[in-house]
Amino acid sequence: MVTGIMDAFNYIAIGISIAGSIIIIWGILITIFSLLIFEKDKIVNPKLANGSEVIRHKLGAYLLLGLDFTLAADIIHTIHNPVLKELYVLAMIVGIRSIINFFLLKELASIKSNKPDLQSG
Repeated sequence: MVTGIMDAFNYIAIGISIAGSIIIIWGILITIFSLLIFEKDKIVNPKLANGSEVIRHKLGAYLLLGLDFTLAADIIHTIHNPVLKELYVLAMIVGIRSIINFFLLKELASIKSNKPDLQSG
């Protein structure tokens, strides 16, 4: 009975991790598509304003969301498999992802403060 519950939690954690990966991949695909459209428009109209900051902002948002999903999956997995080695690995992962999240959020805030009219672009 307990093994079945543990397996269920592991499958849930794997599903959440896959969802996080899909979010990141989806964000990258959208970014590539947006960049190609922007570059095409820039060739047609060279005076077009630089839209790469908005594109980077969108990618950063997808990366943050995907990282949050994968972090949640790692936490669920470690809670249900609390081996000391797993806890060390989780601590390193949380540390690295926290640093990545901090700098991504800082960059996104910087982009937003430089471009206050992001909604119309």
